Amino acid sequence: MDQVLGQVLRNAVWERLDMLTDLANRADAQSLVSVARSELPRLTEAWRAMLKMHEPDERGDCPTCSTRWHRCKAPCSVWQVAHEHLVAGGLAPQQQAPASRLHGRRKSPVQVHPAAPTAAETTGRHALVNPRRPVTA
Repeated sequence: MDQVLGQVLRNAVWERLDMLTDLANRADAQSLVSVARSELPRLTEAWRAMLKMHEPDERGDCPTCSTRWHRCKAPCSVWQVAHEHLVAGGLAPQQQAPASRLHGRRKSPVQVHPAAPTAAETTGRHALVNPRRPVTA
């Protein structure tokens, strides 16, 4: 049942992101201002909440990405993606990739996880979350 609920949750989030991308690409200026005023605070709060869960502990490990058998040193992939998209991405404009409704859902110029998942990643805390999305530049 948890897997079904997890899939429903993931689908709802992907659909919301797709809708916001479509609005950003197609809406008129007045609509964009309205959407930005309502959605930017929600998106920044979501980033803050997610980053707070990935703050390094006193040993410099990410408590969310680490498992009992494998410690994940900071900065974890969540912080790396946040920096790439929120800080570094602002320095150099990147071509926007079209949304894809296939397995990867979206093409991204950033490849966070280039290798296949390890046994710990498929059985640990994030086992229900697909950490690998096909990436094409």
